[in-house]
Amino acid sequence: MTLPARSHLPLSAALAALALLAACTPEPPAEAPPPAVEAPPPPERPDPPVDLAALRRERAESARAAKARAEAAAASPASRNMRDYLAGVEQALIARGRLRTDSGDEIALTPEKLADTFIEVALYDEYVREGGKLVSRPTLAPLRRWQQPVALRLEFGDSVAPDQRARDRAEIAGFAARLARISGHPVALTGGAGNVTVLILNEDERRAIGPRLAALVPGIPPGDIAALRDLAPQNYCTVFAYSNGNSPVYAQAVALIRAELPPRMRRSCMHEELAQGMGLANDSPRARPSIFNDNEEFAYLTRHDELLLQILYDARLRPGMTEAEVRPIVLQIARELLDTEA
Repeated sequence: MTLPARSHLPLSAALAALALLAACTPEPPAEAPPPAVEAPPPPERPDPPVDLAALRRERAESARAAKARAEAAAASPASRNMRDYLAGVEQALIARGRLRTDSGDEIALTPEKLADTFIEVALYDEYVREGGKLVSRPTLAPLRRWQQPVALRLEFGDSVAPDQRARDRAEIAGFAARLARISGHPVALTGGAGNVTVLILNEDERRAIGPRLAALVPGIPPGDIAALRDLAPQNYCTVFAYSNGNSPVYAQAVALIRAELPPRMRRSCMHEELAQGMGLANDSPRARPSIFNDNEEFAYLTRHDELLLQILYDARLRPGMTEAEVRPIVLQIARELLDTEA
């Protein structure tokens, strides 16, 4: 539709015209002021009493409804099958001595070993894009990390019951504080907008996540959406971190954790993906004791992994540095850290 043209008067001319009109208007005769009104102020009215019993009933009903939705969503055949599969995986790993919950202090560390592990974990990508798809192949990359504070936000699928949501929030909030303490970089769980979104979804919810991912990360490659949507059963969780253009500084990340995971694997996934999202992007069979190793020997972040995070956020390193630039500095930092512990 085309609007008819309208003439506009410049603002200064309009103000001049208003002043001219005001000057040409005869002044009205002065009026006597109205008599003062004397009246008492309105009485204070107490706030209506809060019906605490009704409020408790409302909250209980809301919790029951959320629990019913979670039970219905979690009861799908696909989700039940995945839950049974993962429970069996956890039992088998524990029976084989995997998913250790200790810190592996009996495993000796040297500065050279720590530096080599850092190079493999921090300066290599676990996957490379080929033909729009992600292919598992370690590939050399520059050092990457966050410069802005890391703000974690959680999104749950309907399949996650309220009590489980509360446990997950508490676990992630505590681990975020630990990451901040170790790295010296701000990391915290937020109730508002964040730059790291943690999705906890069951099978059905994950398969329908495409539109939400496109909204969360504008311009996300279709191959990344497909990788998250079609996650193989043996991949229990994952994280994708993104930079603006070719910058080595992270700007946004999305972590996905299966809602069907049993307790130890669930916590293990939280530790691994959030720590990897800090910039330790690769896994290595030589990383030990470490969660950055696909053999699943250790379930939770170890002291060795804490040292890797300390090195990553050391002020002597900068995003974008190459392996040749990083290696001598990292070896010096490793010597200092292990000498401090001795």
